[in-house]
Amino acid sequence: MAGASYDTRRGELTTYFDRTAVEAWSRLTSDAPVSRIRATVRAGRDAMRATLLSWLPADMAGLRLLDAGCGTGALSVEAARRGAEVVAIDVSPTLVGLARDRLPAIPGPGRIAFRVGDMLDPGLGRFDHVVAMDSLIHYRAADIVRALAVLGARTEGSVLFTVAPRTALLTVMHAAGKLFPRGDRSPAIVPVTEGGLRRRMSSEPALDGFIWAQSHRVNSGFYLSNAIALTRASQQSPHPEVPERSGGLEGALQPAARSLGVSFEAAAPHLRMRGKDGTGGTPA
Repeated sequence: MAGASYDTRRGELTTYFDRTAVEAWSRLTSDAPVSRIRATVRAGRDAMRATLLSWLPADMAGLRLLDAGCGTGALSVEAARRGAEVVAIDVSPTLVGLARDRLPAIPGPGRIAFRVGDMLDPGLGRFDHVVAMDSLIHYRAADIVRALAVLGARTEGSVLFTVAPRTALLTVMHAAGKLFPRGDRSPAIVPVTEGGLRRRMSSEPALDGFIWAQSHRVNSGFYLSNAIALTRASQQSPHPEVPERSGGLEGALQPAARSLGVSFEAAAPHLRMRGKDGTGGTPA
């Protein structure tokens, strides 16, 4: 079981995504015009989804995939187009309803079964692959690892997930976020360090059969997230290289600073990039 703190947080997220921000997420996950801030988030989510899909087999016929925290179903649709049998689950009945309404015709053997509920529900069965895109970023590291243990115990191939990295950039973005209109705010995320996550995972028996295959960071304005691939040791195979999306700290923060009507220097005077001589910037 994931524990009481997981259950409490899941309840808070249900309230947010099913009541408070339904319209915002409906627009964000569509082609509708959005604010500059949300446009960077939309672009980042598109890039992250493409990254995770690139780590899945091109031919998924006969494979079962869990889209854990499916939202409006964009990743589920792409996996089904590859032939996968997808179980797409989310805590928000409204978002799942949108996913059903938007579901296009999918030729071939692929299909999607949408569910409302907990992604850790044992009744969902076993899977070849699990994807949890931005559905664990609101939880503490201990809860993330416990959730991965539950999911991993039911997974034959890989568990792909994202976390919020603990970086100086994310700290600045959170501070700047307090200046935004309330409608542009998302639920609080919990940044974690890669080292801390690895240490917790190494002491989790249910994850002993998995290896940390690769990771990739997506930087897009106010979207910053790390993708991580855990694969069964017996299933490991090379993955294609994924190019970095961002031009670095300043490049990532510039759109956010411009949206506030200030310069990068004014928004973050202490976060200059290192020069070629190694001087300046944030300590490594």
